[in-house]
Amino acid sequence: MFTAEAFMAGLAFLPIMITSLSIHEFAHAWSAWKLGDDTASREGRLTLNPLSHIDLLGTIILPLAGIPFGWAKPVPVNPARFRREVTMGRGMAITAAAGPLSNLILALLVAVALGLIARLAPDLLDGKTALRQLLLGGVVSGRWLPGLLQLNVSLALFNLIPLPPLDGSRIVAWLLPYDLRNRWHELERFSPFLLLLVFWFGGRLVSGPILALTDILLGISRAIA
Repeated sequence: MFTAEAFMAGLAFLPIMITSLSIHEFAHAWSAWKLGDDTASREGRLTLNPLSHIDLLGTIILPLAGIPFGWAKPVPVNPARFRREVTMGRGMAITAAAGPLSNLILALLVAVALGLIARLAPDLLDGKTALRQLLLGGVVSGRWLPGLLQLNVSLALFNLIPLPPLDGSRIVAWLLPYDLRNRWHELERFSPFLLLLVFWFGGRLVSGPILALTDILLGISRAIA
């Protein structure tokens, strides 16, 4: 049920979601640009400005409704514009992998920052401080909402699920034998239905790895502290 408490929780979570998704999409655009495709750049997507990446439903409405997940506008990539030495399949795989990789890097940076803050200024992480909730998450208006660390781990692993239209499907397409790639790409016709399945079962599929990787990153934080 949508309540004022849920709205306030979503409002507190919104900056975390917008930041994480903007970095994810920028990584796609940047990697495509480095490979020779300037399509995203020409359309204004080679930027960290959230306004260029926001999807009204996935980036704004869902978080405000208290749903701790979402998406941004997909970055346009034209594999025909990759440099000659980069095959289309390899280039698409690299571009796809850049998004989840950027989220993992951000999660690692948050873990290092947590360790340094805990060592140098532990009072900033005591109790329910805003910084603690931003980095680690916490209970807001009766709802648990992830911070930058766990959200970015979740985004990375969720997007690596090998089903269209997620990033993992592009990586799998490149790894498949050439004669099987067309059959794999045919699955993209069913992307809307596959996406519903991913949202329904994907969280359960990656919940274990998310918790395991989050624990590893928190172990790094403890080691630094």
